[in-house]
Amino acid sequence: MEWHVILTLFGSFFVFLALGIPVSFAIGISSVLTIMLSLPFEPAIAVVSQKMASGLDSFSLLAIPFFILAGNIMNCGGIAMRLINLAKVLGGRLPGSLAHCNVLANMMFGSISGSAVASAAAVGGTMAPMQRREGYSPTYSAAVNIASCPSGLLIPPSNTLIVYSLVSGGTSISALFLAGYIPGMLMGLGIMLVAGIIAKRRGYPIDKRSTWQDVMRLTWDALPSLALIFIIMGGIISGVFTATEASAIAVVYTLFLAVGVYREVKVKELPKIILDSAITTSIVLLLIGASMGMSWAMANADIPYMISDALLAVSENPLILLLIINIILLVVGIFMDMTPAVLIFTPIFWPIAQEMGLDPVHFGIMMTFNLCIGICTPPVGSALFIGCSVGGVSIDKVIKPLLPFYAVLFATLLLVAYVPEISLFLPKLLLGY
Repeated sequence: MEWHVILTLFGSFFVFLALGIPVSFAIGISSVLTIMLSLPFEPAIAVVSQKMASGLDSFSLLAIPFFILAGNIMNCGGIAMRLINLAKVLGGRLPGSLAHCNVLANMMFGSISGSAVASAAAVGGTMAPMQRREGYSPTYSAAVNIASCPSGLLIPPSNTLIVYSLVSGGTSISALFLAGYIPGMLMGLGIMLVAGIIAKRRGYPIDKRSTWQDVMRLTWDALPSLALIFIIMGGIISGVFTATEASAIAVVYTLFLAVGVYREVKVKELPKIILDSAITTSIVLLLIGASMGMSWAMANADIPYMISDALLAVSENPLILLLIINIILLVVGIFMDMTPAVLIFTPIFWPIAQEMGLDPVHFGIMMTFNLCIGICTPPVGSALFIGCSVGGVSIDKVIKPLLPFYAVLFATLLLVAYVPEISLFLPKLLLGY
């Protein structure tokens, strides 16, 4: 085995990360260094450049900038407070009702905006003062917000699932979107269970019963925002439009909602929103392009098959191999953000998953769920930093309150990993997958 190739690729990559070099540049430089083991410098540069260009030449990738733009418009359009008010009605009679409201609002807002960080900031920033006034511990409130904000990354539309579809060789985006619903809801419900037990023990208050008129009014107020999910998924399932076309429709609808209906986004604010979306899109697409070069370098050196042989030498039991893959991904998620992790490790683990007979949709949901946990964990969890910032607590003080939530997330992950039907039920039912 040519382990020096693996050492060059991943060793240089992690060294560059430790030096503070941006992830996309670290990926590109380490790819060139690896290819130079078999080719001269100029051909190595040419190969990486060609793979970057060809990797971005994909119609399905158009969905990413459109969904990012739609999410940014929604973030500025007064959506968070309307969803929080609806969530208060849905979870108001449970122990620690504001904590349940936080989880439900994160699930709804995260699925609409497609960003766990935006959800943690918008929902957590609104909920933290309310919970503090009701006597909730700030660390408990922050822990609930941090643990629940990634649930929206599984509930569609999800840019991470679009990236996985590209890297895994064209797995159906429609099937992936549908497959994310039940795992995403299980993640949220698991967090609500733990939050409710803790709230019950601490005697946190229960909201007063809402009147039927309040329920109808708040539901009606939030309905236009929630309708986006039904428009997108309804159109995809019925075959009226593809996932990429749905992303463009999402932009038109959110623009109409934020400017015309809620009137909380002014026309003069649109250039800044579009510019912010373009910057975010460029970061994501640069990562994807650079990762295409790394994927070719790995394939050229047979790295996925080396790692596959190494894992199969440990055990040929699919249950053990699945556990090992999950543990590795959990460790990866602690140190790396979701998009580069999906781009780098899907080509490594997908051949192993194929040998184990795993379905690509099930594997994609398992991988995304796994990496969702990583953004809640130190040292580089983006949701952890944002959640602590808006909650007004330090990271070292929120880790202990997060431990029971980590436990339920790990338990739910194992359930999703070892019971494929949790992910595949809806794609089979609605798409005949």
